[in-house]
Amino acid sequence: MFNKILIANRGEIAIRIVRACRELGLHTVAVYSEADRQSMHVRYATEAYLLGPAPSRESYLLGDKIIEIALKSGAGAIHPGYGFLAENADFAQAVEDAGLEFVGPSPFAISSMGDKAIARKTMLEAGVPVVPGTKGVDRLSDEELLELAPEVGFPLLIKATAGGGGKGMREVKNIEEMPLALSSARGEAKSAFGEDNVYLEKLLLGARHVEIQVLADKFGNTIHLNERECSLQRRHQKLLEEAPSPAMDEDLRERMGEVAVQAAKAVNYESAGTIECLVDKDKNFYFLEMNTRLQVEHPITELVTGVDIVKEQIRIARGRKLSFAQEDIEIKGAAIECRINAEDPHNNFMPSTGHISHAVLPTGPGIRVDTGVYAGTDITPYYDSMISKLIVWGETRAQAILRMRRALSEYRIVGVRTNIPFHQTMMDSHRFMGGQYDTRFVEEEFDMAEIAEGKETLPDIAAIIATLVKHEETERAAHVVRRNARDTSNWKWLSRWERLSK
Repeated sequence: MFNKILIANRGEIAIRIVRACRELGLHTVAVYSEADRQSMHVRYATEAYLLGPAPSRESYLLGDKIIEIALKSGAGAIHPGYGFLAENADFAQAVEDAGLEFVGPSPFAISSMGDKAIARKTMLEAGVPVVPGTKGVDRLSDEELLELAPEVGFPLLIKATAGGGGKGMREVKNIEEMPLALSSARGEAKSAFGEDNVYLEKLLLGARHVEIQVLADKFGNTIHLNERECSLQRRHQKLLEEAPSPAMDEDLRERMGEVAVQAAKAVNYESAGTIECLVDKDKNFYFLEMNTRLQVEHPITELVTGVDIVKEQIRIARGRKLSFAQEDIEIKGAAIECRINAEDPHNNFMPSTGHISHAVLPTGPGIRVDTGVYAGTDITPYYDSMISKLIVWGETRAQAILRMRRALSEYRIVGVRTNIPFHQTMMDSHRFMGGQYDTRFVEEEFDMAEIAEGKETLPDIAAIIATLVKHEETERAAHVVRRNARDTSNWKWLSRWERLSK
């Protein structure tokens, strides 16, 4: 049984894993690129080792070097977090071959469900409805995909078979867009996951993206932790999630939960995983993919169920049974997560890089912030733009929305532009408050005009405030305090006079 874990990741998820290990009494090993030398996860871990230059292909994607560091440091296990090598079956196998424990599913489960094309085939064989698209698990060339595209039908999605997080995914409206989109999707997938294989999937319009969290141990015990609503996306990248889903009823929740457990058992799944589905307006659901790793949005499930998913992952890897049975899982209250990204919502969400000179995190009842940055951190173009995850819990969904409004108003980040204004506008959206949205809502129907109207006045206001502050500082600096002609202060003279007068 291991007592030290190497965390093969960076940013807020690395910090999240470090904290879970501390509570379990385990030592941690961080790895970092040259761009992350001063990062928070490097400071928090028990020890840290340099991987290489900033680009991920020269650092966080170097599986052999990560394993070498794990052996050198005396770590008994490797936790991949999410992204990078988290869903790489070859890496998981190499970890096991080196005599280390991989904190995640088996290489077989990753290859069966982590590869989306294989996962679709597995679910079809199990009788689970899947989104229409290319069939089979063979690697398809660009020419073959171009031939199959009309059969799938437009609009469609080009999706990387590896990884997740919207990377390696492109929406295509017609055959003319296919060649460029294929090249772009393959290139992004190769950079992010080290694998450029893609497949085609029909784009379902008006659907909601709902996912089911599952946990399974090495003894055959598999449970689900109910659902998360993840429909608020832009360019297939999730921006905001909530649990439970406002569109869910008990019958649909039970049916989707059963399918999720069945899917996990089909590949003898261990550790934490997520079954992602699309739900149409008639509440028919279709298997989309399985993420064989920890999800970015796992905290909202933790808050509404009371289950520490990261700790459970580590306990499972150490050969322990699940701490909970299915009947112990109840939904308590509601939780919302906003991904705070370094991007400008007023400029087509363009990424923003720079030096964070000041940061004030919101606090108070029901508020949690998972972050890997601090005042002094540089936001670089090498990695994902997410700065933090702002998570709130409330006894009801309405209370959670109110708490999120307060938390967003308290959040201060100086040095880079963030999408906080987007989330503030979303919290005031009547469609969001009513739970009436789908995966196309942000891109096609959500309106930032309320903020844009007042955008031009903000620089003027800021300039006036800056001028007043500068004037006050100048006046203070110019004020000269002369020494009293007498040997003591006027207050002491007054006190002496009062005593003499009594």
